[in-house]
Amino acid sequence: MRPQRFMILLAGATGLLAGALPAAAAERAAPPHVVIRDGVTQPAFSFQDAIRQTVYVETPVDSDHDGKKDRVAVFVTRPKETDAGLKVASILEGSPYFSGTIDDPYHPADVTDYPRLAPWSPSTAPWTPPNYNRVYYDNYFVSRGYAVLAASTLGTGESDGCPGAVSPAETTAMKTVVQWLTGKAKAYAADGSPVTAGWSTHNVAMAGKSYDGTLPLATAATGVAGLKTVVSISGVASWYDYYRGNGGVIAPGGYEGEDADLHAKVVLTRKNPAACAAAMHEIEKRMDRVSGDYNAFWDERNFAEEAGRFKASVLVTGGLNDWNVKPNQFLNLWQALGRAGVPRKLWIHQAEHDDPIDVRGQAWLDTANRWFAHWLYGVPNGVMSEPKVDFERAPGQWTTAPDWPAPGARPVTLRLGGGQPGTLGAGAPAGQQGFVDAPARTAEQLTAEPDKADPNRLIYLTPKLDKALRLSGTPEVRVNASVDGRSPYLSALLVDYGTDTRFADFAATDQKWCFGDSIPADPGCRTVKKYVTKETPYQIVTRGWLDVRNRHSASRTEPITPGRAYAFDWKLVPYDYVFKPGHRIGLVIMATDHDYTLRYPAGTKVSVRLGGSTLRLPLTTG
Repeated sequence: MRPQRFMILLAGATGLLAGALPAAAAERAAPPHVVIRDGVTQPAFSFQDAIRQTVYVETPVDSDHDGKKDRVAVFVTRPKETDAGLKVASILEGSPYFSGTIDDPYHPADVTDYPRLAPWSPSTAPWTPPNYNRVYYDNYFVSRGYAVLAASTLGTGESDGCPGAVSPAETTAMKTVVQWLTGKAKAYAADGSPVTAGWSTHNVAMAGKSYDGTLPLATAATGVAGLKTVVSISGVASWYDYYRGNGGVIAPGGYEGEDADLHAKVVLTRKNPAACAAAMHEIEKRMDRVSGDYNAFWDERNFAEEAGRFKASVLVTGGLNDWNVKPNQFLNLWQALGRAGVPRKLWIHQAEHDDPIDVRGQAWLDTANRWFAHWLYGVPNGVMSEPKVDFERAPGQWTTAPDWPAPGARPVTLRLGGGQPGTLGAGAPAGQQGFVDAPARTAEQLTAEPDKADPNRLIYLTPKLDKALRLSGTPEVRVNASVDGRSPYLSALLVDYGTDTRFADFAATDQKWCFGDSIPADPGCRTVKKYVTKETPYQIVTRGWLDVRNRHSASRTEPITPGRAYAFDWKLVPYDYVFKPGHRIGLVIMATDHDYTLRYPAGTKVSVRLGGSTLRLPLTTG
């Protein structure tokens, strides 16, 4: 990397100066500086005495169409020494959540005609000032020589404009904040006076979790200069894969009825939210909740597709048990970054929609510290020479790997009914089986008794395994079937049958862990969370869905003829899981997945022809 133009003194270097001058003179002679030791920046600045200021960055967009350029409110926390000549790198988190959220009705999941919301009305709740208490970046990194910035996204908190579910305008606004930190955009104080970031080294990171971990990906996809790295924790690489799936309207886990327009409405916390009525209606129209097709709206929000434009390195993290931002998000991003040659690192944990600091504590902070030191201060600490992947194979059991999915995994094809009806095997099956959709029944109800016939699903089982098999990657299903009825969905569940102690929760305890600096309004402490396990007779490992009208393309709805058989192919959500000896691998085929798909009236009939119907699993032994 090129030599930096800001001052960094390696620990120990000041000893030469101290030996040549009296201590007081040496202290006066040494300008404020970032201290590097053991490959990371060291705590050398007071968090309590840090400068805290709010600036308003002027963007080139006018998302509320009021004839004025939208301004984004940015809360800056930086060492006080930056007013005395110290230049520091920046860690930026953009978020729509600093002023909380607003309750708004969900879309109906039960389809009677077409799902529609009642006409939207803006919130009349009193405006809530933003609360810029950070997750942990400021508590840990300000004292270590960084400025930490919290930017309210368009239409939220003190920012102008309208929310857009990471719209191009929202992305441009975040890009402009980066440009302000590199001297290429304007910002103002509350009184209208210009504010510059003269303390900035022009090296910027973006970091955050969930929506806040999505904005860094969107901003990196613009190729903005100065954005050196992003840390995306449970970020969304493609909004289509978050709210849709293979042409179907699919919910994020636990949020049946949510959609892109709803997210924009619940974070519309700016003053005068009525100014965004037209923008909210436009999202609702363009996202197309009726057909579920991939279109221009979703393409604008496909950031993995733009990996070739990234100039920033990427540290990605995600949870295998996260059914909100599902594992396909981090896998699709990871592979796209690899194809584009983007420097990258991946952490996969066993928890849900959780922050790695809660999963692995100090090890995560140490990694983040080394990552930022390398990419923002040019420290040659070897972080990019380590294995690319940190993987938690079981709660608390971490290992490293050169890549993910496991390079040794090979596709194994099992035939539905191969050998005899109801089995998964290598034989040549014949005949057909059918079921009737019952949308009121949950996946758990349909999988609980694998050895009993059920009129509302089909199930296929392997014999008991004689050795452990590791699934690593993306299962694929092919079903030759006819569909007759209103529901256009086919759903597949991959199930591990066999009693075992399994992940049940990642839950808060009554303990606190203080990892960083604290001030009364912003403590550097977090609640300790721990894994909870439970003995269960089976586990739904992963699942996947298809709108049969999109059998050829997620972008194109095509009608089907009742009673006619088609070959339907779809992928399940990628996963990593070990099936133990003595267990059976199960595949459940059903129509509606109660907690994820839309629920059409009951009665759709599905007839599966076993010939040519298969399950393909990426497996390795051990």
